[in-house]
Amino acid sequence: MIPKKIKTIPYTATRNACKMCTPLGAALVFHGIEGTIPLLHGSQGCSTYMRRYLISHFREPVDIASSNFSEDTAIFGGGDNLRLAIENVTRQYFPAMIGIATTCLSETIGDDVPMILNGMDNAVDDTILVHVSTPSYTGTHVDGFHGAVHAVVERCNPLTGKTKDDLKTRKKINIFPGMLSNEDIRHIKEIFTDLNTEFTILPDYSERLEGPSWEDYQAIQKGGTPVREIKTMNLATASMELGSILAGTVNQGGESAGSLLKERFDIPLVSLGFPIGVKATDLFFSHLEQLTATAMPEKYKCQRGRLIDAYVDGNKYVSKRRAVVYGEEDFVVAMAGFLAEVGIIPVLCASGGKSGLLEKALEETLAPNILKQVTVHQGMDFTRMEQAARDLNPDFVIGNSKGYTMSRHLNVPLVRVGFPIHDRIGGQRILHIGYKGAQELFDTIVNTLLQRRQDTSKTGYAYM
Repeated sequence: MIPKKIKTIPYTATRNACKMCTPLGAALVFHGIEGTIPLLHGSQGCSTYMRRYLISHFREPVDIASSNFSEDTAIFGGGDNLRLAIENVTRQYFPAMIGIATTCLSETIGDDVPMILNGMDNAVDDTILVHVSTPSYTGTHVDGFHGAVHAVVERCNPLTGKTKDDLKTRKKINIFPGMLSNEDIRHIKEIFTDLNTEFTILPDYSERLEGPSWEDYQAIQKGGTPVREIKTMNLATASMELGSILAGTVNQGGESAGSLLKERFDIPLVSLGFPIGVKATDLFFSHLEQLTATAMPEKYKCQRGRLIDAYVDGNKYVSKRRAVVYGEEDFVVAMAGFLAEVGIIPVLCASGGKSGLLEKALEETLAPNILKQVTVHQGMDFTRMEQAARDLNPDFVIGNSKGYTMSRHLNVPLVRVGFPIHDRIGGQRILHIGYKGAQELFDTIVNTLLQRRQDTSKTGYAYM
């Protein structure tokens, strides 16, 4: 039995942050674009760190190039290193695109990357160069993710002579799914295929970061959103972005890929939270029915019915149970809504993000009687999260693998969802969204609680 009393250390600085570096999210986006190589403008250690987390989660080879800063580069600037890195990547990989993300070091010394890249297009033939500013001291890996999506769409859809009035529309929908699992992305693609609707999803790392074994070495894995499709996003009939916090950021004047297309090309934008649970998935399908003029296929109605029946069957096991939810802000909002829907109280909703929008998003998602039982924290690390959770007596915690130590100290189960999951196999195949995803999550949570009752019982339960 793990002792409940853990020696406390005076809190002086962030320990085990509930977030990862901003360039990691950008690198993931670039791996979701066909023929693209991410390049970090900074030290070699940054590239190694990003690769470590992506490889341990996706269990696939992940290449991330680096401009390889040294001591003199940090003093005199990294322009020459960046140019050489681009030339080397172009010569070795022949990429369709190179996604360049700046690290804390290059941002701190003030490297003017747009100026460095100016004129390099001719030197790299047909390779598109995309730059996104991603210093980790200004955000999280999710901020880097959204920033990279925006940068790619902006680079591939310039206004240049086109006007909102003379664009020919096309029956296609742009999907910006946010930082979801491979299985989530595949499920979204399945839904649009079943609706017989043309779509472009960005990014799409579902095949590139989970493909079959190779017979021969591949410099760049197959899969990803084709660049030619990204270039036609300005012809779509509508765009859909997933993420409550992202939507709130746009409402406050921030930019996203969807808002850029709306501003430049007058493409309508639908912003939703992640469709996790019955209520959120109902809203997702409602908007899809309006956008596509197509009714929900029968198979999804059946999935919905089975899910509601499962809620009834398992209610006695989950009712009034208490959970700690942590991770990316958009994920926390969606998961808290799902837990409340099945009768579980998300007593602590915590994130390392600092958008300032988490509490408001939860207010819009949770019923007042649930909300008053919820503690909300932003900018948290796991040290402070554990301290806060101790007073709330949770029955389990739900989030990524970084919360394992906290769950061990609290002596409660950890339900692994989200990113990263590096201490189990199959994290990239966890389905979170849709009725089917909610069904799998519900079964996992109920069975986790049942196992906990069996494991902690003096005699055990043979039947429940």
